[in-house]
Amino acid sequence: MNQLTLRKTDNTTKRALRETVAHVLFALAASVSIVAVCLICFFLLLNGLPAIAQIGLFNFVGTTTWRPSADEYGILAMIVGSLYVTAGAIIIGVPLGLLCAIFLSRFASRRLKKIILPGIELLSGIPSVVFGFFGLVALVPLIRQFFDVQGMGILTASIILGMMILPTIITVSKSALDAVPNNYYEGALALGANHERCVFRIVFPAALSGVMAAIILGVGRAIGETMAVVMIVGNQVRIPNAITDGVRTLTGNIVLEMGYAADLHREALIGTAVVLFVFILIINLLFSLLKRRSKL
Repeated sequence: MNQLTLRKTDNTTKRALRETVAHVLFALAASVSIVAVCLICFFLLLNGLPAIAQIGLFNFVGTTTWRPSADEYGILAMIVGSLYVTAGAIIIGVPLGLLCAIFLSRFASRRLKKIILPGIELLSGIPSVVFGFFGLVALVPLIRQFFDVQGMGILTASIILGMMILPTIITVSKSALDAVPNNYYEGALALGANHERCVFRIVFPAALSGVMAAIILGVGRAIGETMAVVMIVGNQVRIPNAITDGVRTLTGNIVLEMGYAADLHREALIGTAVVLFVFILIINLLFSLLKRRSKL
């Protein structure tokens, strides 16, 4: 009897030790992530805010002239270009991604899932430079032929970015839809709703928080993408008049000029990164407010 009690006590002690070690490891991992984000914010603000103050906030974000040789640093055209390209990617990628996730979660057969899911995983593993090269050799000539324009511009970049954010939106949204308890669906069926109504009126709203997270991740990927956009967006510092016009994005501006920038020019590029960081925070805040309002 004493030996049995000792064994139980020993097993309980080992289990408690394992749980404590796991708790400490998870806490350390979370702390490292928080510290990394804080360090990035500190670096950006420390190096970017003095440049913005020296240039002037309105001159920096409210003018369109970017001429470092003349100490003119206006990024309004690049802000507009980034917003246009990101908006185009959202219009193309979000509806397609959500519909594909709904189809895979609630409509597709197992055999069809085995065919489609590996393709989506393969799409997520393609490097961004390959997407850019595809847009350069396939989409640019096509748009040039149909619209009689240069071909490099907002439309081309939006299509490519829409394709690039599809895997993120599909996988996260599908996971959220799969996590909805099946009794939601069965209860709606019992009340007389058909399959489509159950999916779109019951299951999809129940998974809305996960879907919003998928959209936020997709938007973050779109607004932060650099290499593919640089290859096909045209890189022209101007306010566009049409979706086929070439523009320069905030990320593209940093990549194109950071290699040779110095002094105030370099600090202005870091200030551009600060503006980009603020935009991402605003987008996350807006989506959080929308998600909170949808729960009310």
